[in-house]
Amino acid sequence: MIALLTGRLVEREGSRGILDVRGVGYEIFAATGTLDSWVESDSDVVAHIYTQVSEDTLSLYGFEGGEQRRAFVTMLGVSGVGPKVALAALETMPVSDLAQACDSGNIAALSRIKGVGKKTAQRMALELKGKLPTTFSVNSPAKAPVAGDQLPLALDRLGYSKAEISRAMSALAAQGVGDDEPVPQRLRAALAVLSGVGS
Repeated sequence: MIALLTGRLVEREGSRGILDVRGVGYEIFAATGTLDSWVESDSDVVAHIYTQVSEDTLSLYGFEGGEQRRAFVTMLGVSGVGPKVALAALETMPVSDLAQACDSGNIAALSRIKGVGKKTAQRMALELKGKLPTTFSVNSPAKAPVAGDQLPLALDRLGYSKAEISRAMSALAAQGVGDDEPVPQRLRAALAVLSGVGS
C-alpha cells in the first residue's frame, strides 16, 4: 500500500490533484484547503496517503499530516460515511474541532458538514466519541488550534480535564449556547456548569 508520497502538485481541479513524484503523476483526492497549500508550495510537499482498494479501482487520498489521515480512516468506520463525507468533514473544521464536536455530541456542528444529515451526525457523535485524535491537553495547551473553538483551550488552561471539558461542552449544547456566541459568555456558562456539577 502507498502510505507516503513526496513531490509537487502539478495539476488541480476541485478536490482532485496530480502529484508529480519524480516524473510519475499520482492522482490524489484531498480537502481543497490541503490542495491549496500544496499548490502554493515552492518546494516538494509530503503527502500522507490512504489507499482505498475496491474491485475495479484504486484511489489515493492525501493529507498534510498523520493526524488528518487517522481521523479520515476512523470516520470511514461509521455507517453512511464514505470518503467524500470524510473529506468534507476535514474541509469543514480542524480535526480537533471535529473531535470536540463528536465528544460533546454537538449535532448542529456535525450537521454543517456537506452530505451529513441529522441521523448521520448522530451516528458520528455516537461512534466517534473518544476515537478521533485531539490536539489539546492539560500538559500541552499550546497545541490547540488557533483558528478553532477557543473555549476548550480556555478551560484546559484553567486546569479542567478533557472529560470535564467535554461535559461542559455537552451542557452548553443542551442549553442552546451555540459556538457562535462570544467566548467570554460561553466560558462563564461553562464554569457555572462545572462548579455546579463538580469534578
